[in-house]
Amino acid sequence: MKISKAAAAAAVAVALSLTATACGGSKQDASSDGGASGGAKDKIVVGIKYDQPGLGLKTPDGKFTGFDVDVATYVAKELGYQPDQIEFKQAVSAERENLIANGDVKFVVATYSINDKRKEKVDFAGPYFLAHQDLLVRADDTSITKVEDLNKKKLCSVTGSTSAQNVKKTLAPEADLLEQGGYSECLTGLENKAVDALTTDNSILAGYAAQEKNKGKFKLVGLTMSNENYGIGLKKGDKELQTKINAALKKMVEDGSWQKAVDKNLGPANYKNEPAPQITEGS
Repeated sequence: MKISKAAAAAAVAVALSLTATACGGSKQDASSDGGASGGAKDKIVVGIKYDQPGLGLKTPDGKFTGFDVDVATYVAKELGYQPDQIEFKQAVSAERENLIANGDVKFVVATYSINDKRKEKVDFAGPYFLAHQDLLVRADDTSITKVEDLNKKKLCSVTGSTSAQNVKKTLAPEADLLEQGGYSECLTGLENKAVDALTTDNSILAGYAAQEKNKGKFKLVGLTMSNENYGIGLKKGDKELQTKINAALKKMVEDGSWQKAVDKNLGPANYKNEPAPQITEGS
């Protein structure tokens, strides 16, 4: 059957219109869903820290590096997303629950310690990492080997830090506590001998010490003043996603990618990590 050029052009236009509509619908579904289930997978939005070297850091050229970034990328891959389909969103500590509850992110990987108070608002997968509160001192300092050695010495941490208060109130009450706006200020003070030690999670301390500009300057004392199980935060009640993330974390440990990521991001500080913890959330 012979078809006129006008009719053929009209048919093509209709077909293109329908295709565009279909694609538009699936893309919207994937985006609004975070892309973790159903529809064509467009992108997935993941919350990370932007300011923690070795864990979650946005570099001046706009790239993202760190152990949490590597974990997030691996998990996203297991959910069906390539690195260029991941959109990283800053998840500062105080906003993590809101980002999850509002659907601004599909999940959060941001040194997010699992505790009962947080579990009232969000669910967790994991844990995928066990950190401990520790001390960072100058590499040549042999005077601080246990927490009691901080008595009469200057201890630095960030304003409002529970780690610092833990030391001041119970472990070394005679420590001279100096609180700064960020860990970078504490590191400068430590290098200049204005303070004697810095305290927070050992993973965070190792990340700072592993920075190229800090290599060889600092060391971890190697204390275990608290247990911090880092989990991946997700929307409360999303058991399907929780199960998929737990499976991805198990695979990451089994194929060696987990230890490789730890060594790459935290190893330069001579960080001695705990073995990957048993996954308990959702079981």
